[in-house]
Formats: sequence, structure tokens, C-alpha cells
Amino acid sequence: MPAATSRVRLDLNSPEFLDVFLRLEVAELKQVVASLRRLQGLDWSAVYRHTGFKWEAIRHIRTPSGATAYSLRLREKIRAIAVRDGDFLRIVSLHPDHDSTYGR
Repeated sequence: MPAATSRVRLDLNSPEFLDVFLRLEVAELKQVVASLRRLQGLDWSAVYRHTGFKWEAIRHIRTPSGATAYSLRLREKIRAIAVRDGDFLRIVSLHPDHDSTYGR
């Protein structure tokens, strides 16, 4: 895995993410875009320390490669599920309904 100080690169190409992202209301869309820009401006060590994103592992969700999935808060009521893949943060899905993030 790359050093924790490398800059975050975003991958927003997941169909599940895009399906929800493109249906957000304008105000929510602007807020999520602002959070994504903030993420992209950070290095990995800053992401791990940042208290606003509430970065946390979701142990019961595994990717096909066996990597751990993580939940992060993009807005007060909007969370994303993502996977770190090297320098990339691959946003897998977006959840405007906060509780649906942790579905089993």
C-alpha cells in the first residue's frame, strides 16, 4: 500500500454511486461535490485524521478483492461507501438515507 502521505485520488465511476449522485437535488449535489473536492485536496494521513468525514470500517462488507469497505460522511445525512485502492478512493455507493449505508 502507498505511503499514508500520498494525495487522495477519487474514482467516481461506480454505476451505483452515479445512479444516486445524478438524482440528488441541487442543494445536496452542491454539498456532496464540495465534500468530494475537499477529499481530493487531502493526503491520506489527513483523511484518516479528519473528524468531519467520520471514516470507519464496515467489517461485514468486503469487496471482491477482499478489501475492507469504509463509510464516510459527505454531508450530515449523506454517507458514501468507499474502498481504498492504492492512492485511489473508489466511491462505490452513495446513501442519502444515512441508515442504508450499514445494510447487511
